[in-house]
Amino acid sequence: MVDAASLLARLAERPQAAAILLDVDGTLAPIVARPEDARVPDKTRDELQRLAGRYGLVACISGRPAKDAARIVGVQGIRYVGEHGLELEPEAEEWAERLAAFARGVEWPAEKGKRLTLSLHFRTAPEGEGYLREVAERALEDGLRPRWGRKVLEIRPPLDADKGTAVRRLLEEAALRRALYAGDDTTDLDAFRALDGLEVAVRVAVVSEEGPSDLGEQADLAVGNPVQLAELLRML
Repeated sequence: MVDAASLLARLAERPQAAAILLDVDGTLAPIVARPEDARVPDKTRDELQRLAGRYGLVACISGRPAKDAARIVGVQGIRYVGEHGLELEPEAEEWAERLAAFARGVEWPAEKGKRLTLSLHFRTAPEGEGYLREVAERALEDGLRPRWGRKVLEIRPPLDADKGTAVRRLLEEAALRRALYAGDDTTDLDAFRALDGLEVAVRVAVVSEEGPSDLGEQADLAVGNPVQLAELLRML
């Protein structure tokens, strides 16, 4: 990994030509036992508000619905994209009822508020992982796509849409060729790859024992928790 100060300085030298793209849970907001209790610390919010007035684009790309991500982050003037980028794909709506029908056959509480994905958390019930592996197999049989994350099983439509496609679309819409992306989980690897080919690309991993090992390996910079990420954002 390169020196953080010099890499971030390249991004900060032309802020209006650059994007700051961020995951929410585990990246801006510390992981908590119940997803509904997640919250972005006030100091991090202050940094996001400052960045929103300085950079060409600041966006949060979350597994949560955009409205929920906006509630947790609580900063106006930045873009929110939800459900791993599926909210930007009109064809995802065609799968909403099929996902709902699949969810009715799953004996496990799903994260509320989602229509385009099904999130089954097992942080507070690790003994249920075996059952969820059976659910993942059933999802494949039904033509859906299961994906594992930090103590969660995500069931999605079989569409080529993810955080990476969301990153590319946001950058194209804003005509930006410089960007930083920060994330903490498997789904953020898609966003890392979406920065390939940019003039300046900074991939930041928020590493943890629960996160994928290749996240840190593919990152340009690594921090150990959301507080350290907020300190890094102050350098921009």
